[in-house]
Amino acid sequence: MSELAATLTAAMAGSRNDLVVLDRATGEWTRRPWGQVNTYAQSIAARILDSGRPGSVGLVGEPTAEFVAAIPGIWVAGRSVSILPGPVRGADPAQWAHATLERFAGIGVDVVLATEPALSLLRAQEHSLAVIDVADAAGRPPSTALAPVSTDSPAVLQGTAGSTGTPRTALLSPEAMLSNLRGLIERTGSDGEDVGCSWLPLYHDMGLTFLLSAMIVGGQAWLAPTTAFAASPFRWLQWLHDSRATLTAAPNFAYSVIGKYARRVPDVDLSAVRVAINGGEPIDCAGLEQFCTELARFGFDPGASCPSYGLAESTCALTMPKPGIGLRYDEVAGRRHAILGDPIAGMQLRVVDTGDRYAGAIEIRGSSLMSGYLGDPPLEADSWFPTGDLGYLTDGGLVVCGRAKEVISVAGRNVFPTEVEQAAAQVRGIRDGAVVAVGTGAGALRQGLVITAEFRGPDPEGARSEVLARVASECGVVPADVVLVKPGSLPRTSSGKLRRLEVKQNLEANRS
Repeated sequence: MSELAATLTAAMAGSRNDLVVLDRATGEWTRRPWGQVNTYAQSIAARILDSGRPGSVGLVGEPTAEFVAAIPGIWVAGRSVSILPGPVRGADPAQWAHATLERFAGIGVDVVLATEPALSLLRAQEHSLAVIDVADAAGRPPSTALAPVSTDSPAVLQGTAGSTGTPRTALLSPEAMLSNLRGLIERTGSDGEDVGCSWLPLYHDMGLTFLLSAMIVGGQAWLAPTTAFAASPFRWLQWLHDSRATLTAAPNFAYSVIGKYARRVPDVDLSAVRVAINGGEPIDCAGLEQFCTELARFGFDPGASCPSYGLAESTCALTMPKPGIGLRYDEVAGRRHAILGDPIAGMQLRVVDTGDRYAGAIEIRGSSLMSGYLGDPPLEADSWFPTGDLGYLTDGGLVVCGRAKEVISVAGRNVFPTEVEQAAAQVRGIRDGAVVAVGTGAGALRQGLVITAEFRGPDPEGARSEVLARVASECGVVPADVVLVKPGSLPRTSSGKLRRLEVKQNLEANRS
């Protein structure tokens, strides 16, 4: 058994706290002692070994106590886990099921554990993969003959976002997972007295790591389905109130939306929150600052805000400020950039000069770096890995400016899409987190900046004019065009990130 599996098993068995899961259908929270979750994990491990299939194990469906238990259970069985998203609204169920099984098979999965409704959809497909009800597997009598399994298998087959290209699969070893968890726990100062509350999907590295960090310290963890948050984002604040959570995490758009519409915030007490991680996408300083200001009326401590940086290739977390520091920023050319803290224990970073005035290429190495990508040669030990991001270092830590491949050059000036998108999102009717800025006409005499945004409102022409004026004023670049589309039109990855490359390809195809 790997040290990761053994550590999680011991932590769950020795904890006096609970895993608390929200049932989306009933709206009720269900408690399971971590000791019970550990029993489920042992039963699931035995069921996997009884299957006689040696490959990796897939996991898909709504989060339940059994679903959570399956993650350490898979590691106890000495297998790798790959977690994929369930069907989304508007998707064809049969097509989703077929595509999901194909994706699993393509990365070496031969057993899939699922919850309903995904379970029935997958079983309806003719396929060579074994599809098992995770609740049934967890309900088997605990095996007394389960022998410790030791393999060299990765712990996680983690899909990368694919927001700027084709998604890939990062191979994360048990050692890398454990190192990242310990680094995160050390930086946040977490222990068994903490209460974590999350609605992040477990197929995303931030959601998985946040849950496992609570599991490994034996703290109480409240887990809600992402779909419950999407249906009503302000429920997140009620969950923080009800749980008396001390730790939470979310991508930037969640903080921005709640800060912008703070008048809708229910009567809640957020004074227990001491760490609120903001990661997974670029930090909008104005939006996060508004969240902190507005929510301070409900007891939220602005110092709890932790704007952070991470990526799937580093397991998850890479840099994070110490709790209590809150949002700090550096201002360059009139634009504010969040300072994202120093690397967690075991990780290093450097910024390589690219000739830009202030932003260089960010490279990383360390104990929670992936082993490599599936299908590629493994990374060499102690080698520097290019993240593809550009940034620079300050006394307070790392500043990330954007992706190297997304930089837009207009009239001899380099512009980061996030700067443009944040400016455009301030216009009334433009949806938060639903703006994409791309450069079109690459290779032509003049490259143009085109903004595509989801819009809902009575005056699209007025909004278009205001976007043009605001971006020209704040970013110093005049967009060649502003395209407004209906809500939900922009393509996204499974983790909710906008697919900039696909938007750019669609624009250029429509203009050809």
